[in-house]
Amino acid sequence: MDEGMTIAQVAQRTGLSAHTLRYYERTGLMLEPPPRGGNGHRRYTERDAEWIALLTRLRASGMPIAAMRRYAELVRRGRDTYVARKEMLEAHRADVIAKIEQLRSDLEIVDQKIDLYAAKSGEKNEAAHTRPGPPHLGARPWLHGDERLLRPG
Repeated sequence: MDEGMTIAQVAQRTGLSAHTLRYYERTGLMLEPPPRGGNGHRRYTERDAEWIALLTRLRASGMPIAAMRRYAELVRRGRDTYVARKEMLEAHRADVIAKIEQLRSDLEIVDQKIDLYAAKSGEKNEAAHTRPGPPHLGARPWLHGDERLLRPG
């Protein structure tokens, strides 16, 4: 019989600390409290570990804890919440896309400053024309000419 994973095993697997895992349980982010073994220690199931992995990705992508708690509540309520869950994730997806676009714009400014300093210091900066864009983001849009951002200093 599979006795489940210890909190240390789940922490290692997910990259979260045991403290964070206990916090997730205490604040209602877990679908259900992990069962306890005969010694009273938490024993996480594979389902728990997969859920924690999802929570980790939602948090890493900027979802607030309150929204994650709401999502967990919807999942606990069952199939009748599929539409609400989908809508919630679509809204989060839009937020993530907006953040990516902002990061693209921020990266463009950084790249332009690198190019400017290379030119001012007399370096040949052929890399500016061959520098790859960020992974998975495709072409970078050009900024709309705010020259103040390009001045050294």
